Amino acid sequence: MAFVEDIVNKQKDGAQFVISAQALRLDPEEFETLVKMWMEDENRGFELAAVPHRACIEGEFYIDRITVTRVIAPK
Repeated sequence: MAFVEDIVNKQKDGAQFVISAQALRLDPEEFETLVKMWMEDENRGFELAAVPHRACIEGEFYIDRITVTRVIAPK
């Protein structure tokens, strides 16, 4: 199972990449909860680069992937 830190740490500063529920082996419902927590964390290592993609599951829309930009805090 991939961890978000593994995915983020492979990227260079300024790189744009996708983090998906599938890559983390999560259901879209779980992934959406995780994304909402990430957005509250100031030191997550990335910023949203685009509108999150949503999947419709049983009539409900859930975030299933996000496009982000890697941000490395200055030392």
